[in-house]
Amino acid sequence: MRFAAFFFDGASRAFRNRPTFSKLAVILVGGSGGLVAYADAKSEQDIGLLQGTPKKKVVVLGTGWAATSFLRNLDSSKYDVQVISPRNYFAFTPLLPSVTCGTVEARSIIEPVRNIIRKKSGEIKFWEAECFKIDPANKRVHCHRPVTNSSSADEFLVDYDYLVIAIGARANTFNIPGVEENCHFLKEIEDAQKIRRSVMDCFERASLPNLDEEERKKNLHFVIVGGGPTGVEFAAELHDFVSGDLSKLYPSVCDLVKISVIEAGEHILTMNSSCTVDKAAFCIKLLIYLCFSYGMPLFNSQQFCCFATMHVISTMAWLWSLFRFLIGKEKVLGLTKGLLNLQEKFRRDGIDVKTGFKVVKVSHNGITMTANSTGEISVPYGMAVWSTGIGTRPVIVDFMKQIDQGNRRVLATDEWLRVRGCDGVYALGDCATISQRKVMEDISEIFRVADKDNSGTLTAKEIQDVLEDICIRYPQVELYMRSKQMSGIADLLKDSKGDVKKEATELSIEEFKKALADVDSQVKTLPATAQVAAQQGNYLARCFNKLLNNDDPEGPLRIRESGRHRFRPFRYKHLGQFAPLGGEQTAAQLPGDWISIGHSSQWLWYSVYATKQVSWRTRILVISDWTKRIVFGRDSSCI
Repeated sequence: MRFAAFFFDGASRAFRNRPTFSKLAVILVGGSGGLVAYADAKSEQDIGLLQGTPKKKVVVLGTGWAATSFLRNLDSSKYDVQVISPRNYFAFTPLLPSVTCGTVEARSIIEPVRNIIRKKSGEIKFWEAECFKIDPANKRVHCHRPVTNSSSADEFLVDYDYLVIAIGARANTFNIPGVEENCHFLKEIEDAQKIRRSVMDCFERASLPNLDEEERKKNLHFVIVGGGPTGVEFAAELHDFVSGDLSKLYPSVCDLVKISVIEAGEHILTMNSSCTVDKAAFCIKLLIYLCFSYGMPLFNSQQFCCFATMHVISTMAWLWSLFRFLIGKEKVLGLTKGLLNLQEKFRRDGIDVKTGFKVVKVSHNGITMTANSTGEISVPYGMAVWSTGIGTRPVIVDFMKQIDQGNRRVLATDEWLRVRGCDGVYALGDCATISQRKVMEDISEIFRVADKDNSGTLTAKEIQDVLEDICIRYPQVELYMRSKQMSGIADLLKDSKGDVKKEATELSIEEFKKALADVDSQVKTLPATAQVAAQQGNYLARCFNKLLNNDDPEGPLRIRESGRHRFRPFRYKHLGQFAPLGGEQTAAQLPGDWISIGHSSQWLWYSVYATKQVSWRTRILVISDWTKRIVFGRDSSCI
C-alpha cells in the first residue's frame, strides 16, 4: 500500500508538471487481482482558472469573413467565447455570382459554424439568433430568435466583457423608390438562390406560346444595376450560362436575350482601373511551379527591352527575384489603357454597358434612369439585380446614436479596431471603417516627442529617431514618401529647409509643419471586401491572444501620453483582386498594381479561390462543381 501511495503521489506531481500528460491514465494491477486507476484530467493552468477569476467573456456578433477569421485564429482556451448570428454557417461570398447560374452549388461554399468551432481547443458557444440592440452602458446585447410560423420571438440578454461586432452590411438602395420590391440583391446565399430561380422563370415564361415577341424580349432582358466587381462578375456568369447552356435548351428564344449593365460612373470596374502609376521599385515574384507565363514589353525599341512574368499559379512558396525595374508613368498609363478596355469586351460579348446613367425609379414594368446625353428614359426588364454598394444595418444605426456617432454613415473605429467612444467594443468588416488619425491634428505633440532635449527645434537626427514610430502610427507618412519617390528624411524635409544632409540641421515647428503639411492627403479608406475583413479578424485574434500576457508593448510611441501602445495598429496588405469576365477570362489586379486579363488569370482565379476555402470539405466540393460544369454543363432546374 505504501508503494501504491508513493506511486500515486509521484504520478500526480509528474502529471501536474506536464500538462501534455493530463489526459493519460495510470493503471496498476495489484497482486490480489484488484484494479486501481488514476487519471488527472486538468492541467495546472486549468486548475488555476477554476480556482481563480473566471475567464473574460468575448461575445462575437456575426459569422461572416471577419468573425470567422477571428474565431479560427483566436486562442479560445483563454476566453469564454460566445457567438451570436442569425445564420449558422459561413459563406464564401466571392463565389455567390457562380451560385446564381449553377456553376457552383450553394452548399459547396458554406461551412457550418459548429464545424469550425468544434475544432478549437476551448469551448465556444453558438446561438442562432439576431442581435437587435447593443447596450454599451451595461455591457450587454439584446437578441431574439427570428419569428417563424411555429414559434414566437424568443428574446434573451447576453453580457460581455469584450464585444466583437462583425455583422456585415446590407444592400444600399439609396432610398430609390421600388428597389426593395422589384430588385434582387446579391449579398447572401438566399439571394443567389432566388436569382437562379428567377433566371429560369424568365426563360420558362418567355417560352410560353401565348406571348408576342415584345413580351418575350421584356422577359429576357436582364438588368444589372452597378458596374462594380459583383455586378460585372454576375453579368459575365449570366452571359456564359446563356451562351453555353441555355442556348441549347431554349433555342427558339435565346436570340432575344439581352443583358444590360447600368453604371452611374464613367467606367465599370473602376477599382480595377485606378492603378498607381508613379515610378516605383518593385520585386517580381516567381513560383517554383510556373504554369503560365506571359511576356510583356515595358519599354520602347530605343530602350532596354524587359519582360515581366505576369500569370502564375500560387501552389508553393514565393521566390523573391532580385530584379527591380523603374516604370515610367506614361508607359504604364498606355499599358493600363490597353489592358482595361473591359467595356469593349462586354460589348463584343453582346452585353450592353450603359455608363453615366443614374437609376431614379424601379417599377414592375420598367427601370427609369437619367443621363446627361439622353435625359430620362424607361427600360422594360424581366429581372433586375441591384449591386450598387452597401448600407448600415439598423442595429448599428441605433448603436451609433448611443455613442454620439449618429451623424456618420458608418461605424468609426480607431487604428486598433476599437469603436470610438466605447470600452471593450471592437468592430470589423463591412459594418465599420477605420478613422485614421491625421498627422496635422497631432503635429505639435509629435514635435514635442521628437524634441528630446527641449531645445524648441528639431535636428534631422531627432526626426530620424522617431520616424519609424511615426510611420507605424500614421501610415499616410510612408505612403506620401513613396508616392513622391522619397528615399529618406532628407527628401521629406527638403522643401521646407533645403539641404538637410547634415544631422545638425535644425527645424522650427513651423518648418516641421510645412514639411508634413501634405501627408494627410494619402489617408485611404479601406474597401468593403472579404480580404479586408479576413485580415482584420486575423489581426484582432492575434491581439486577443497576447492581451492576457505580460509581454512588453510592441506598438509605436504614444504621442499624447507616455510609453508605447500595447500593439501595433492594423495595417491592411492588399493581395490583389479578381473580376471574372466570362469566356474563361478574368481581370486580375495583382500586387504592385499589375493588371492582367486573360485565360491564365482565370486559372489563377481558380487556384486562389480553391485555396481560400475554409475547409477541405468545401474545397473538394467547389473543385468538383467546376469539374462537373466542364463535363456536364450547368444545371437548369427551377429548384
